[in-house]
Amino acid sequence: MKHSVLQSQLKSIKMRQRKNGSSIKHPNLSDAEAKPQKKSPYSSKDVFLTCLGFRMLNALLIQTYFNPDEHWQALEVAHRIAFGYGHLTWEWEEGIRSYLHPMMFALFYKLLALLRLDTPCVMIKAPRLLQSIFSAVGDLYLYKLSFALFGDGVAKWALFSQLANWFMFFCFNRTFSNSLETTLTLVGLYYWPSVRSSLNKAPSGSRKWGLALAALACAIRPTSAVTWVYVGLLELYSTHDRLRFIFVELIPIGSVVLGITCLLDRLMYDSWVLVPLNFLKFNFLSSGGDYYGTHKWHWYFTQGFTVMVFTFLPFCVAGIIKSKYWKLSGLILWVLGLYSILGHKEFRNSASSVNCRFVLPVLPISLIFAGYSLAALEERGSRNGEKKRSSCICNKWPSRKQLAIFFLLASNIPMALYMNLIHQRGAEDAMNYLSKEAAKGKVKSIVFLMPCHATPYYSTLHNNLPMRFLDCAPSKGMPAESDRFMMDPVSFAVDFAKNWSRPSHIVLFDSEERHLKDFLVSHSFREVRRFFHAHFKVDRDLQASVVVYAMTDS
Repeated sequence: MKHSVLQSQLKSIKMRQRKNGSSIKHPNLSDAEAKPQKKSPYSSKDVFLTCLGFRMLNALLIQTYFNPDEHWQALEVAHRIAFGYGHLTWEWEEGIRSYLHPMMFALFYKLLALLRLDTPCVMIKAPRLLQSIFSAVGDLYLYKLSFALFGDGVAKWALFSQLANWFMFFCFNRTFSNSLETTLTLVGLYYWPSVRSSLNKAPSGSRKWGLALAALACAIRPTSAVTWVYVGLLELYSTHDRLRFIFVELIPIGSVVLGITCLLDRLMYDSWVLVPLNFLKFNFLSSGGDYYGTHKWHWYFTQGFTVMVFTFLPFCVAGIIKSKYWKLSGLILWVLGLYSILGHKEFRNSASSVNCRFVLPVLPISLIFAGYSLAALEERGSRNGEKKRSSCICNKWPSRKQLAIFFLLASNIPMALYMNLIHQRGAEDAMNYLSKEAAKGKVKSIVFLMPCHATPYYSTLHNNLPMRFLDCAPSKGMPAESDRFMMDPVSFAVDFAKNWSRPSHIVLFDSEERHLKDFLVSHSFREVRRFFHAHFKVDRDLQASVVVYAMTDS
C-alpha cells in the first residue's frame, strides 16, 4: 500500500516538473536530443547509395591538379607495384611512407589489367571512382555519428553541409592518404564511447573497432596520431576499466595493426623499415618538412582552415556555442593547435595555396556543428510558422533557414565547380593528351622543364617511355635542380641539353616558355598543343597555360 502511494506521489512530482519545464535532461542537448534515441528515418543503405551516386559524379567532375601527393605518393607508387614502372620519390628512399595506402590502388590496377580495362581513359578516371566509394562511407558515418549525438534533425543537415562544402567536394575524392584518413576518422569516432554522451552510449564492444580503425589511420598517416591521442585521453579519463583499455585492447590491437604494416613494408622495401619512427625523425626531430615551406603559427586559424570551412564558418561557430558539445569542438581546437606549432604547412612547391589537407579529418566535424546550427534554424522556423498560420494565410518572405541554404549553396557551388573544372587543369590535360598520343605511338620520350612534380607522371601516361623531370629532393647547401631552373631557366636548359638524349616532347609552363622560346626553336622543337592552366598565380608567377613542344622531325 505504501509502495503504491509513493509511486503515485513520484508520478505527480514528475507531472509538475513537466508542466513547469523543469524535467531532467542532458545539459548539452536540446529536448529532442535528450529523449531516447529513435531509429533513423533513412536506412544506412539508402544514405550510402545516395552519397555514393553523389561522390561518383563528384569524381567525374574533377579535372584539375591540386597537389603532387595525389599522384606521386599514391598512384605513381601503385603503378610501379602493379606494372613494374613508375617513379618513387625521395620519401620512399628515406622510408618515411608506408605501402599500405598505395597497395589498395595497386590491387585495383591489377584487376583493371586482368580485365583488360587499363586504357588511358580508364586509368585516368578509375582511381578517383574507387576513392568515391571510400568517400561515400565517410559521408555515411558522418550521418550516423551526427544522428547518434544529436538525432535525425541534425544528422540530415550535417550531411547536407558535408556534401555542399566546396573543399570536401574539391579534395575528398582525390587519392590522397588524407582522404582515406578522413574516412577512417569518421568511422572510428562513431565507435569510440568517449566521444558520445552518457545518454547515447556506443554499442557494446565498439571500442575495439574504434581502436582498430584508429591504428589503421595512424598506419596510413602517422600524423593521424594527433587526432587519436586526444580521443584516447578522453577515453582514459571517462572509462572505469583503464587497465583493460590499455593492456587488453590498446596495446594488443595497436601491435597487431603495426605488425601487419611492418610486414607489408618489409616485403616492399626488402628490409625492415619502421615507417612511423622514420617519419617522426624526419618531420619532427629534424624539421625536414620545413624544406617545403613554413607559415606563421596562426595560419590555420586565420587562413588555411577558414578557407576550407568557407561560408559555413559562422554556422559552425554558432553550432559549437549552441550545442555546448565540447568534446568534438575540443578535438578541432586540439588538431589545429598542434599543427599550428609545426612550421611545415605544405605551401611551397605545392599546386595550390589552399593546401591544408593535413587538417582535412576535422573539417567534417566542423560541418557537424554547421548542421546543428541549420537544424536549430529549421526548428525555430517550424515553431514560428505554427504561430503565424493563425494570423497569416501566406508568407511571401523566405524563412531564415531558406536564406541560409541559398547563401551556402550560392557561395559553395561556384567555388567547387571552378576549382574542380577550371583552376590548374592544364597539368592534367597535358598528361591526358600525352597518354593518348603515346598509346598511338607518337611519343618516344618526354622532358618536363618545369617545377618538379607539377604534372601527373607514369600513372597517367601508362606507357613505359623514358621521361625526365627536374628533381627537388631536400638537399643541404646546393639548390635542387628545380630551384636552379626557376632561378635561371635559360642557363639551366643550355647546360641540361649538353648531356641529354634529346626527347621527342618537352612540357613546360608558359611563364618559362617566354625565356626558352629561342632555345626550343634552336633545338628543332615546335609547339603542338597549349592547355589553359590558371587565371591567377598561386605561389609563383602566373602559370596561365601548359605548353607541349615536339621535335619537328618526330
